Amino acid sequence: MAALAGDNNARYWLAEHPAIVGFRWSPSVGLWFSTWASLLCFLAAYVALCLILDAILAALRRKRPLPLGPLPSAHALLMATVSAAIFTGTILSAVAEIRDTRWSWRGRSRTTPLRWLLCFPPGTRSSGRVFFWSYAYYLSRYLHAARGLFAVLRRRGGASARVFAHAAAVAMAFLWLEFSQSFQVLAILASTLAHAVAFCFRFWVGAGLPVARAARGAPVVLACQTGLLGCNLACHAGVAWMHFGGAVAGGCSGIGAWVFNTLLNAALLNAALLWVFLHCYGKRGGCDDDDGGNKEL
Repeated sequence: MAALAGDNNARYWLAEHPAIVGFRWSPSVGLWFSTWASLLCFLAAYVALCLILDAILAALRRKRPLPLGPLPSAHALLMATVSAAIFTGTILSAVAEIRDTRWSWRGRSRTTPLRWLLCFPPGTRSSGRVFFWSYAYYLSRYLHAARGLFAVLRRRGGASARVFAHAAAVAMAFLWLEFSQSFQVLAILASTLAHAVAFCFRFWVGAGLPVARAARGAPVVLACQTGLLGCNLACHAGVAWMHFGGAVAGGCSGIGAWVFNTLLNAALLNAALLWVFLHCYGKRGGCDDDDGGNKEL
């Protein structure tokens, strides 16, 4: 009974709370970072700050990392917790949305829950449960962007590539909400699951917990990022097949943003991550998730 009550409480607070069910993405309702101006200002300030710090440290010829103490480990723990919460909330909300809206699929040919997850119907508005968690994921990208600043301060190789990759991730999450882009539910689930595992590993090693020394050489973060990349590619292929291949009548919602997202993802995120992986894991002895060798996480 206690377990059932706890499950019901979790379902209420993560999928049935009025604030979640009644969520609506709109700059007029006072949501943080919900305008193009706020997004562009943040991206410009973030990239400029990181590049200026990197230039200053390079001019000072400082090659040793700045001591950040427990800050990276605390940030990793926070990101792991946030990612796990978003993952759980998104699953519960997606199940609830499918349960509540399946009746409306009768007018669409061959629609299934999987196809709904990949391809929102045209005219879908950014409101309701799944978009509440999409907004939470969008806000978490600002928190995640601190990793780029850490890379600069700790003099990691490929820090500039990481900064631009984080900036691109923030922009893409904004587009998901602004244009009700298809496939975002599965993308959020894959991303938050990978981040929960990867950041737990980072915290474990960074905090120096038992067997952390033995775990330093494990390519946990690389495996998570590779799996995430593969999942994203599969989702993009599914959306392309459903929209352009005519698998879903009427096409998919937010396809213009999806095209831009795909190009941005390929040009910035994937290229930057590939460069970091080659730069990092091509080194003798490998390196950690922040591209700085196994000396300091």
